[in-house]
Amino acid sequence: MTARKAFEIGGKSFDPGTDGIVELPVSQMPDHTPVTMAVHVFHGKKPGPVIFVSAAIHGDEVIGVEVVRRLLRAKPIERLAGTLLAVPIVNSFGFINHSRYLPDRRDLNRCFPGHPSGSLAARLAHIFMTEVVARSDLGIDLHSAAIRRENLPQIRLTPGNARLADMGRAFGAPVMLQSKLRDGSLRFAAEEAGCDVLLYEAGEGLRFDEYAARAGLSGILRVMHHLGMIGPRGVPHVRTPPLLSERSSWQRAPLGGLLRTYRTIGDYVTEGEVLGVVADPTGDVEEEVLSEMEGIIIGRTNMPVVNEGDALFHVALTPSTKVAEAVVDGMSAQREAAPLFDEDEII
Repeated sequence: MTARKAFEIGGKSFDPGTDGIVELPVSQMPDHTPVTMAVHVFHGKKPGPVIFVSAAIHGDEVIGVEVVRRLLRAKPIERLAGTLLAVPIVNSFGFINHSRYLPDRRDLNRCFPGHPSGSLAARLAHIFMTEVVARSDLGIDLHSAAIRRENLPQIRLTPGNARLADMGRAFGAPVMLQSKLRDGSLRFAAEEAGCDVLLYEAGEGLRFDEYAARAGLSGILRVMHHLGMIGPRGVPHVRTPPLLSERSSWQRAPLGGLLRTYRTIGDYVTEGEVLGVVADPTGDVEEEVLSEMEGIIIGRTNMPVVNEGDALFHVALTPSTKVAEAVVDGMSAQREAAPLFDEDEII
């Protein structure tokens, strides 16, 4: 039997059965402080696929950083087949500054595959593509809504990609939404390079959410088990199969004013149902916000002060009332479950 080879990345070598961190040089701050991208490498003793899990491509999306932190401490990955590349913070600049963007206001997720001599964003994207994506067979990219918005845990799928649909079902988030690839995004560039990427959306920018963190960690472990990278022990079962939605719609503010919400993420709503009311500060003018379709609310604003045209509620179309009700019931059971704590957090 041929011995498994060491894994090479960033000038470092990891023997089978070992793990460690490699710091990929990115740039320097104006005060000459070096900036690196930390990649935690787990190189299993047994052969298997190479997957990456990345977070904080948008620096304010901290929920993904927490999911990766929990993944690095998860017992199932101690006996790993294949290789895991975990990148808790891709955009260190945005993370430090509590910002979605890089210092030059560029959105990193519109700059892939990048260029070695381009803008700061292009150089960072190039490093991630050449060092991480090019070595991987599959990726899981963790995101959240922007600040003052909240997303239900969901998977975004490339239409027509059967492999990603299979991985999405294994992940087990409440909703899977078909979402077209956008030029310059990590998903687009990675798939062009032959590495499919599952995109996980959950929670709110600059906020922690226990349900979102728990769903993210559970989903990653399920995908790794589905790929044969880890055993079944410690991997949560999917209570309800995810709902696959082919279409979604944002319900927008009919006028500027104060928003009173009647429904929230995870709620099943019918076409024409009142989701909230927008009123002017004097109360002389009020207008209802109605759902344009039957479905599940997968995103919403948390801001009570809104402008005309602001996106307020994101509703995903459901294939049937029965399927929607089953998903909602499954989410309620998971939300009521006891939180998952690290061993050193239990008093």
